[in-house]
Amino acid sequence: MSETDADKVRQVGERELSITRRFAAPPHQVFRSFADPALFRRWWAPECFGITLQTCEIDLRTAGSYRLVYAMGETATMAFHGLYIEVVPDNRIVWTNAESAEDSITTVTFEDRNGETLLTFHELYPSLEALDEAEASFGALPMQFDALAALLMDQKPN
Repeated sequence: MSETDADKVRQVGERELSITRRFAAPPHQVFRSFADPALFRRWWAPECFGITLQTCEIDLRTAGSYRLVYAMGETATMAFHGLYIEVVPDNRIVWTNAESAEDSITTVTFEDRNGETLLTFHELYPSLEALDEAEASFGALPMQFDALAALLMDQKPN
């Protein structure tokens, strides 16, 4: 993968999407941004989305669970939840997205590249219809990754 391929959403299989991004932070720091609810809130729903991450419950361990509730406007909410299938600290997280009748599966890997992290975010959908429905939200990941990169830069020692 060349640097110009970063942040491009790619269909890598009939029902699979993937995106890769390099972060100027070590894997343990990037992993922590997925594990710590206070950090996760700061980048997962950037201000430009116009929604607020109202509830963020993360039990990041194999067989743990998560629950996210977004506030959309004054009264509308949208909830997401699932289970962590596999958690290998600083290396890999696999979780289900169980808000619909058919779960999709997300796999995130954190690869050390000379003190930086090559992150690959991959989703497998249960059907072509589910993939079609998810493509727009998956396409927002570059903006989320921009917010994550800014958060990681803020955490660097001066």
